[in-house]
Amino acid sequence: MVSETEHNSIAVQPMSAFEAEALPHMDDLFRAAVRMLQDHGKASDAVQEVYLVAWKSFGKYERGTNCKAWLFQILFNVVRHERRNWFKWITGKEEDLAEAQLAAPAPIPDTLTDGNILAALDKLPGQFREALLLVDVEEFSYKEASEILQVPIGTIMSRLNRARGLLRNQLTDVARSYGLFAAGA
Repeated sequence: MVSETEHNSIAVQPMSAFEAEALPHMDDLFRAAVRMLQDHGKASDAVQEVYLVAWKSFGKYERGTNCKAWLFQILFNVVRHERRNWFKWITGKEEDLAEAQLAAPAPIPDTLTDGNILAALDKLPGQFREALLLVDVEEFSYKEASEILQVPIGTIMSRLNRARGLLRNQLTDVARSYGLFAAGA
């Protein structure tokens, strides 16, 4: 029989392990959620849901592996679920939104502000923004990003290429509006 002191010690160990491994990534998760959902309130709710799911399944998590990648995978599942519910509510159908077919143009000038870049990032279609956030912002490898999003590595590479091209196009247009011109433009 386990004494009350031993029981409390057992209960505290998983909590402290969870806090040590998972909580340091909260800001990264929130920042990515804001970029994906484009709403601070929804992002906050999504991150709370991530931590609830993570806590409930922390016993399945292999300590010593990439906790940040594991949490991002949960985040992307939470966001997908939210989008499916929203789309189903709007259309009455359970489908995913179609990808936009857009072309990638010329290089961008390096005189743009962070605000310009974030605004252009927010305009990217969700699938492209997700790949860009994971690889270029959060610095996950292609393999890790493919595992998080549950798509093949080739799909990550394709989405990343398209995202970078779309971002380049948007930022070139912003630069032109400021009277700046990209080389060769």
